[in-house]
Amino acid sequence: MSRRKGPSLGRNQRPAQALRTAASHPQTPRLQTPYEREQTTKRRGEISELAFALAAARHGFGISRPYGDSERYDIILDPTHLDSSNPPARPRLIRVQVKATTQLQCGLYRVNAHRRINGRAVPYKLSEIDFFVAYIIPEDSWYIFPLPHILGLTSLSLNSKRSRKRHENDPYREAWPLLYQPDGLEFA
Repeated sequence: MSRRKGPSLGRNQRPAQALRTAASHPQTPRLQTPYEREQTTKRRGEISELAFALAAARHGFGISRPYGDSERYDIILDPTHLDSSNPPARPRLIRVQVKATTQLQCGLYRVNAHRRINGRAVPYKLSEIDFFVAYIIPEDSWYIFPLPHILGLTSLSLNSKRSRKRHENDPYREAWPLLYQPDGLEFA
């Protein structure tokens, strides 16, 4: 009587057996369902928001988050205690939308700078957010845009750190000082 080697087809495999079987019988990668893709994207967005909150706190900002997902902004920055010698008459809170990207195309990272309404990409309005922040995950770098500077755009191209070519959005890389003086910009 010969014994069969390998897992039997009708039994549940233990995790180690499943790994050995998968390694010995490579298959084409399984495509993710839209739900699985959305969950991965959502998780990456949540992690990017936390990374921005940490970076902003290190730059001296007070950090708040809105409850739920209904607001157009992800983070609220409070810059009032940055300059305690000259506090503003009325505190100004800064509404920030954070997006992340890993998509490198032709040497530039692409990031969506929009929200969706009925499946359509719609640019952010001045009445919704004050700053748009893009996080380039592979490079751990930030692009900080005052919304008036990108008004009407639904996507942005961002230069890689390794690129030697100048790009129109380079002045916004790590532009934390723009967040310190938002009153110099015109907002709704």
